[in-house]
Amino acid sequence: MEAALDRMEADPEVWVGVLAANGPVFCAGADLKAINSGRAGELATAKGGFGGFTTYQRRKPVIAAIDGLATAGGCEIALACDMIVASSQAAFGLAEVKRNLVAAAGGLYRLPKLIGKNVALEVALTGEPLSAERALGLGLVNSVVEPGQALAAAMELAEKIAANAPLAVWESRALIVAADWEDEATLQRITGEAFGRVLASEDTGEGLTAFIEKRAPQWKGR
Repeated sequence: MEAALDRMEADPEVWVGVLAANGPVFCAGADLKAINSGRAGELATAKGGFGGFTTYQRRKPVIAAIDGLATAGGCEIALACDMIVASSQAAFGLAEVKRNLVAAAGGLYRLPKLIGKNVALEVALTGEPLSAERALGLGLVNSVVEPGQALAAAMELAEKIAANAPLAVWESRALIVAADWEDEATLQRITGEAFGRVLASEDTGEGLTAFIEKRAPQWKGR
């Protein structure tokens, strides 16, 4: 996963990523046999965290396409994505308490930011999953589609994002992510810095010219 993110970040032709699973389960989390044998450290990387993904510092957005169960570490991988498209058969849970474990890959602090403290406590302390429909109502997922359609819907969302100016998309993502942690003064400062970087880019001239000429812009990401 970390290597895939490295490739995505380094490839100038890739502006947004989609993370999906092959099979009926998105991810059931960590290998409990590895944890039981004292090999929990093997499940994470220094840069990417659990699965090489949950703490990876990236600039490009990633959309999760979830067509089944995302539980424990699998739910935490989904929470580390920027958007989630789920099918109606998807479900989300933090089941660690059922095995005397703590969700240690970001779920316990990311989930309440998305769905509120009370429901996050319910999920984390009961270990019971949220249905896709309830997750949609709580703001955890962006949309719910028919079974088997999550990947196609996620790709459609990715294409809408990729139609926009990539530098502006990446800077906007960074600011929204920062809003979870930074204070107002810091956010004002880094917003101004981001605006200046985007304004000075070649793509700004192209975007404004395309608007005046009533044509689609040709973004270059610089």
